[in-house]
Amino acid sequence: MKLDRRTFLAAGAGAVVVAGLPGKLSAAPQRRAEVFGHRGACALRPEHTLASYAKAIADGADYIEPDLVSTKDGVLVARHEDEIGTTTDVASRPEFAARRTSKTVDGETFTGWFVSDFTLAELKTLRAKERIPDVRAANTAYDGQFQVPTFEEIIEFVAAQSATIGRVVGIIPELKNSTFFRSIGLPLEDRFLAVLDGHEYTRRAPVEIQSFEIANLRYLRGKLGKRGNIRIMQLTGDPRKSPADVVAAGGRTPWAEITSAAGLREVAKYADVIAPNVQVLIPRDADGRLGQPTSVIRDAHAVGLLVHTWTFRPENRFLPRDFRNGAGDNARNVEGSIKEIRRYLDAGIDGFFTDDPAVGRMALA
Repeated sequence: MKLDRRTFLAAGAGAVVVAGLPGKLSAAPQRRAEVFGHRGACALRPEHTLASYAKAIADGADYIEPDLVSTKDGVLVARHEDEIGTTTDVASRPEFAARRTSKTVDGETFTGWFVSDFTLAELKTLRAKERIPDVRAANTAYDGQFQVPTFEEIIEFVAAQSATIGRVVGIIPELKNSTFFRSIGLPLEDRFLAVLDGHEYTRRAPVEIQSFEIANLRYLRGKLGKRGNIRIMQLTGDPRKSPADVVAAGGRTPWAEITSAAGLREVAKYADVIAPNVQVLIPRDADGRLGQPTSVIRDAHAVGLLVHTWTFRPENRFLPRDFRNGAGDNARNVEGSIKEIRRYLDAGIDGFFTDDPAVGRMALA
């Protein structure tokens, strides 16, 4: 029996194929979108800490997200970028004062301290802190308590949590700045594959691999093939800009072209998922209010791609003006965040990143 994409997804949610009626389904709940814990539950705990991942899992995330960068000695660790001055206490450590420097990563220059200049042993002496303390002041209570975790530690932690709660939790790792790390002799991809293959959990649990670059995802698809537990997600950036690896190779293909109907047909040759920013799917007008959906979701579904989007945040300052309340820019606005997420669910997304998975779960309730 051959089922089309939508029928297959519905069947995955518990629909029953009626015997003797090919292509027909019995009444069943519509497939639910998946909730991705963005850097864990970073609205409630400092990002990319085991505490943040634990909170995301406890609050119902289907997947947790480690962003992966490399230490000087080639170990993959979870940080949103190579620079760590804003997410660890490194600036207060006199022994590392001389490591402060400037680097250009994907065309942008940053000044601070960089994971790639630290061995794992040195990095483990640091402690995580809240990235945006002015917005998430409550999270500063956890500053100084947690180490920077390795990718292997995260896999083992998720496996243990899964066994404890009796629910499989997926992992949705992002390979950060692949072109940059390759240029400094620390390529990520083969190290990443070795870790995946080295753990029983990631050989069977859902894994969705994401990147803002293209060549690395094509490489990983070639190495991994079509494993049943693995999906490839093509993240997309500012529509006016081009992927870092395309620019490094002398190309100028903007993300707007990649998310066009023709571009999505090319993405579908190596990826399973397209993941634009929320404003690519439903733009905001000059007043910051949500407009009408673009054609991206429809065009992606037409070529067999799932559509995931990033990122929903529960504070007023991040919400469309339609859904803000009068409590102040930094106030949590759960009701407004739920309304925002539901607009995107109505538009047809298949999954979404949220800084607060409990709110994402409420939006699906």
